[in-house]
Amino acid sequence: MTVAERCRELTDRFELPPRSAEKLNALLKLVLTGPSSLTNVRDPHAAVELHIADSLAGLEIPQLRAASTIADLGSGGGFPGLVLAVALPEAQLTLVESAARKADFLRETADAMTLDNVAVVAERAELWALEAREQDVVTSRALAPTSILLEYAAPLLRVGGSLVAWKGSLTGDELADASFAAAELQMAPPQAIAVPDDLVRGADRRELIISEKLAATPGRYPRRPGIAKKRPLSAKQP
Repeated sequence: MTVAERCRELTDRFELPPRSAEKLNALLKLVLTGPSSLTNVRDPHAAVELHIADSLAGLEIPQLRAASTIADLGSGGGFPGLVLAVALPEAQLTLVESAARKADFLRETADAMTLDNVAVVAERAELWALEAREQDVVTSRALAPTSILLEYAAPLLRVGGSLVAWKGSLTGDELADASFAAAELQMAPPQAIAVPDDLVRGADRRELIISEKLAATPGRYPRRPGIAKKRPLSAKQP
């Protein structure tokens, strides 16, 4: 199967808008061959699974499919943010990336793809949360432990909005810390939803972590930039 055919198969599976397959294939070519590319995956057949199929896995979550505003934290090389922008053209995607070089890459790629529903913010999530609120969904892939993602996401979400995070299987300790953080932040206990085995071919077991915002975030959040990583919310706290 060619990469173009695999993109078509994926867009048919999720019933995406017309020409989505062509756009995803073009996005993949830009990411693999562009002078500013940030991915280490150079085999197109591997990249279509690890980048395109894995990003589209988020559409298994109804809250993400229905979202009007999505903030993707730590967007880096563009996944899942740019893929979701193609898949959900009616949604407004904000790609939040503090590294200037990566933010420039995201802008260049979004412009080259004429993705008018994409904005790029070159700022830390904790600072952006001081001015940006009421997102329907916050997404993140491979950015931080779940307890830290919850702390980043909670101030950005509207009540009833959700964090959707791409993760491998959670350890017991990470799940305990995430549950503690969720309670502190007025978020629902995180739920792990397995990505179907046939969706991302050749990949290790993947899970999507979802947590809904139940009430207003306590006023002491967000903490100053860097504090969430230095002193993460933990079930082991005294």
